[in-house]
Amino acid sequence: MPVVDVYAKVIVDESGFRSEIPVLLSEHGVVLPLLNYLLSKQTERSPDWQRRVVSSVKLLVSYMEVNQHNFSDSGMLFQSFASHLFTGTVGNDGLDPSGLYWMPASTLTAIRHINILKDFTDYLADEHNVRHTNPLVTANNHDQRLNYASWYRRNQHDFLGHIKNRTVNDTIGRARNIKGRRALSHGIDDAMAFPEHLFEQFYLDGLGSASDRRCAVRDQLIAIMMHGAGLRESQALHLWIQDVRSDPHDLSNTLIRIYHPEDGKAPDGWKSITGKANRSAYLREVYGLPPRNKLRGTRRVGWKTRYVDHRDGYIQVYWFPTDFGQLFLKLWNEHLFYLASTERHHPYAFISYEKKSLGKPYTLNAFNENYRAALARIGLLSNKIEGRSPHGHRHAYGRRLVRANIDPIMIKKALHHSNLESQGVYTAPSVTDVSEVLSNATELLRNIEFNGSSDASCIDSSSKYSLVKLFHDREVNQSLEIINTGGC
Repeated sequence: MPVVDVYAKVIVDESGFRSEIPVLLSEHGVVLPLLNYLLSKQTERSPDWQRRVVSSVKLLVSYMEVNQHNFSDSGMLFQSFASHLFTGTVGNDGLDPSGLYWMPASTLTAIRHINILKDFTDYLADEHNVRHTNPLVTANNHDQRLNYASWYRRNQHDFLGHIKNRTVNDTIGRARNIKGRRALSHGIDDAMAFPEHLFEQFYLDGLGSASDRRCAVRDQLIAIMMHGAGLRESQALHLWIQDVRSDPHDLSNTLIRIYHPEDGKAPDGWKSITGKANRSAYLREVYGLPPRNKLRGTRRVGWKTRYVDHRDGYIQVYWFPTDFGQLFLKLWNEHLFYLASTERHHPYAFISYEKKSLGKPYTLNAFNENYRAALARIGLLSNKIEGRSPHGHRHAYGRRLVRANIDPIMIKKALHHSNLESQGVYTAPSVTDVSEVLSNATELLRNIEFNGSSDASCIDSSSKYSLVKLFHDREVNQSLEIINTGGC
């Protein structure tokens, strides 16, 4: 029987709460060590992490099932398993007697599986007294240097590092027996921003041309939050009606706070019977709902940032330019009219107007589908590489801040990052930006060569440019000679 992964409701005590987590089923039933491991980490790790663990363990168990008679040592079995993550299991003849038919995984994917299984097998060794399949061994000089670099980087950017023991500890001299190959080093991705010149057309003719005015207003509000305040689409879907108000310092503008779905403070000073005042308790007691980041499937809306602006557990929305806040407020009043005429059983500000799900919280899948439809109305296709995607608006916001020469500390605050490094992908110049700068510099060099200059640096640059031109002319002449003589 092949190993399969399913979701199960797990009862661990006499309370009414049921844990719904992914598990593995084999011909012997539920893989209990994995279940116990997931339950032990449930309060500190996310549902996404649980799914990744189950996926990695499923690969290992599947490999063990078909190779259990080939290895007498668990360490050798794990080493063979790890190598096949990189090589796959299919031979050059296209056959695979094991029946696994694995294709070679990318280096990053293979390393991710190995690291996940490292923690899981450590748990098995500690809790079930089984032999370590990937133990710590004495690190060689190369691994020690890498360990030190990793330790130094963590301490350099650790907010509480000044109160910790910053001495290089013994683990610098230890490394895993099986590490996998090193992944490629790379710079900051060329994440494309949504083109600024397209936003007005997309907003008016794309989103604004939806057949249902209620849907148009809802999606326009979300787009304003993404493009004018740099929010992720998931953050916008956590918005409650009570989180929007007029800015007391400028009544024509909007003040918005996005609260953490669990730990954010409940609205209007609410407290539960037992005195709890967080949003998780509010949802449970008032609506009988869990927070959206605890759901699974299409109803789930994740929460990425760990940085909040206030002890009440919210991030402040910062409009740039501030005109976006004024536009949002005008549209918000129309949106409230549509909400008031729709039956709802939740506090979320953005809802579905589809007949089969009328009044239910708006889902990410539905928004992404409507986003693509809005692009199609103006003759465009969704394309992440070209910036035409929901996340492209966040990049547009970040680069707009850079072009306005906003201080990096302020940009970090506006993007709600915990450190300056995090904003690099949003503020780094794109390939197009670099190409444009170099093209302009090339034109400058040409002008210098043509007009001449008394500036020593300019003369030096002109000489370099002339040298490049000389090589180019020589190559052209040589090519002509080869053509005339019939050379190859």
